[in-house]
Amino acid sequence: MFDPIADMLTRIRNAGMARHPQVAMPTSRIREAIAKILKEEGFIQDFEVLPGDVPSLLLHMKYTRERQPRSVIAGIQRVSKPGRRTYVKRQDIPWVRSGLGIAIMSTSHGVMTGHQARRQNVGGEVLCYVW
Repeated sequence: MFDPIADMLTRIRNAGMARHPQVAMPTSRIREAIAKILKEEGFIQDFEVLPGDVPSLLLHMKYTRERQPRSVIAGIQRVSKPGRRTYVKRQDIPWVRSGLGIAIMSTSHGVMTGHQARRQNVGGEVLCYVW
């Protein structure tokens, strides 16, 4: 797999469109950190790491209760790619959908949202946008 973060985001996007209750993927520290942020921000219900020969990360999707059940995640987009990394300074951290979404960043203080990075006064690599 060339880009594991893009693979994770694609699995989440596909599971939301197909209305799956959960989605499984191979685990890694960066994927677990992204899943933790998605849970804290209310985009997924929960996540768990399943032990085994190849440990798996299981995300429990979250849906709205409108006429048609749809995923709470309206959109998810990869920003920094292996072929073109995107780094920003603290003052250049982007606002996603005028503050309705989040930017997930990898900083020297760990993986965090753009809001947290602004508060801690650090910049870093913008991994993805979620709204």
